[in-house]
Formats: sequence, structure tokens, C-alpha cells
Amino acid sequence: MNGWIIMDKPVGLGSTQAVAAVKRVCREAGLGKVKVGHGGTLDPLASGVLPIALGEATKLCGRMLDASKVYDFTIAFGTETAGLDAEGDVVATSDVRPRLSEIAAILPRFTGPIEQVPPAYSAIKIDGERAYDRARAGETVEMKARAVTIYALAILPGTGRGTTEGGGGAGEGSRFVDTPGKPPVPLHHASHGPPPRTGEELEEITLTAYVSKGTYIRSLARDIARAVGTVGHVTMLRRTKAGPFALDQAISLDKLNAFGQGAAQSEIFLPLEAGLVDIPALDLSPEAAGAIRQGRVWTGGSTQDGLYWGRDADDRPVALIEALAGTLKVVRGFNL
Repeated sequence: MNGWIIMDKPVGLGSTQAVAAVKRVCREAGLGKVKVGHGGTLDPLASGVLPIALGEATKLCGRMLDASKVYDFTIAFGTETAGLDAEGDVVATSDVRPRLSEIAAILPRFTGPIEQVPPAYSAIKIDGERAYDRARAGETVEMKARAVTIYALAILPGTGRGTTEGGGGAGEGSRFVDTPGKPPVPLHHASHGPPPRTGEELEEITLTAYVSKGTYIRSLARDIARAVGTVGHVTMLRRTKAGPFALDQAISLDKLNAFGQGAAQSEIFLPLEAGLVDIPALDLSPEAAGAIRQGRVWTGGSTQDGLYWGRDADDRPVALIEALAGTLKVVRGFNL
């Protein structure tokens, strides 16, 4: 078992619990002890794409943590909570409700490289302790601003103005369509229904964001609400894409459990190289593959400098490889 299970994680299940569920199901399927890890924490109150790596694919979890992600999220206006989500205590209120045009006008301010202050209720460590542990103990936690990048941010169709479907390149299952030379825009379908009127005051709105690693959507929601003169918190958070993996590749918890009861492995399992589709493949000669499997630098190649995943004559992944000045050096090897 060297590959991926992409789970559509339900609300209420933690990422660690999801990993435990995969381990349990693998045992039930008679696979014995399998090394399992996840590619990016998803809060219990959030749902959506959670890549879970098995076997040699766990060596790619670090890359997955660093990958960009896409989220849909709903901001409820009028109350801000301590955790900036639906479970926290209310810490601020406002009678102000923004209009659709006001939301649309300020989104460019939150697109591109920005600084944001993470929530106090987060897993960031401060002096060796998780911030949320300090916050739950009643401490006033001072969080430092951090640099993140919002590649695209838009009102989700059905709650605001959208575009017609077209283009391609954002990945199947993504909420965005890419047009060369323009920022990604959200898909729109007639089934989403009419958007609210521009002059209508909104109790809530749903946005979609394509973001870099380290971005806190709860902080983004807080800052957007404050920018339009009110306060707000997240009531719905759904990850629709994580690195190369999208919702159309994800399986439900029920389908995962069915694997433990005898369902076909092909219905839930993706190969290791599915996590490498954003990196070019490099075909290796038998001699080069042998040297790289031994961790040796291979010289004499003419490959353009950059990161590759090397494959042998049987199309098996051999290693992540850095090509530099005619040499191939192992970044991470796979024992397949």
C-alpha cells in the first residue's frame, strides 16, 4: 500500500481521527500495519479534501503541507467569536450589515501577498505550547502577523456575481477557471440560482479563496468583515482542493468503511505518483535508476535544471530528483 486515499472529511471528524480511521480500515481489509499520514490538517468544524498518504507516499506529506489550497467559506456578519468560528464565545457584535457591492469592492485588498494575524485558537506554537491550549487556559495570546498569499478571492456563485463556465487548467473539481493572463474566477451555473441584489444588506456571504500554505481562512473572514465596517465569523468552511487533489477524487467516510468490508481497492486508492502530477516526470535509464536508488549522484545527463520525479523502465517512481548542471541528485527516494 503505497499511495493516497483522498477523503471528503465530514464536519466533526478531526484529521488525526481520519488517519486512525484509515489505519483501522486497512487492518479490517487484511493489509496489516500500514504507515499512514495526512497532507494538511483540516479542523473538525471544516469539511472537504483531506489527502491521506500510505506507505512510501508519506514521504510526500511535507510537500502536501506546503501546497496551495482552495476553500469555500461562509462569513456570518454581526458577531465575532473568540475562535472566529461557530463554536467560540462571542467577543464583539455590530448592527452593520454590508452590501454585495461593498464586499466586491474590498476583495482586491485581500488578494495577492498580504499580512494576517492568525487566530489565537490555532495550532501555532508559542514558547513550545500550542496557541489554542494557552487560549483555552484563559491566557491573552498575542499572535504575530505572518506573510501569506491569496492567489484569488471571489464571491461564490449563488451568493454573488459569477461567470459562465469555461477555460480549464485549474484542475477538475476546482471552483476556479483559469484564463491565461487573468486571475482565476469562480464557476457559475444556473442551478446556483439568482445572486442577491446589489443594494441588499447581507446577513452572510460565501466566498471562495485560492491560497498559499499558512493562510488562515478564519482570519481572512475576520479581516474582510472588519474592512466593511462590521464583524464576522466563519460558519462554513470546506476545502475543495489541496495541492493536486480535488473533491472529484475524494471519497466519503462510508466508502472508506466499505473498503474494510471487502470493496475493491481501486475504488478508494490512488497511486503514489498521483501526488506528483504537478512535477514533470523524468525517464531514467536502468543505470541511472540503479544509482539513484542507492542514493548516488548521477552525472552526464542533459536535463534542464529543476525538480523532477524519476521513473524506471516499468514506470515505477524511483525518487524526487533535483537536476542541476548536468547532475541528478536525490531529494527523496522511494523504496518501491
